[in-house]
Amino acid sequence: MDNKVVKIILAILLPPIAAFLQVGATKHLWINIILLFLTLGVGALIHALWLVLTDQKG
Repeated sequence: MDNKVVKIILAILLPPIAAFLQVGATKHLWINIILLFLTLGVGALIHALWLVLTDQKG
């Protein structure tokens, strides 16, 4: 439970780090990095939260 809380906080503050911790260096990490730049962070935040809350695996 505590690990998930840390990932949620990271998803809000540093979305690519949370995506990396959740799925590793997969396509989701690259999608998150692209979203970070294209949507000024909002898309990356939503994507990282989705990865963490749905417990996606790499």
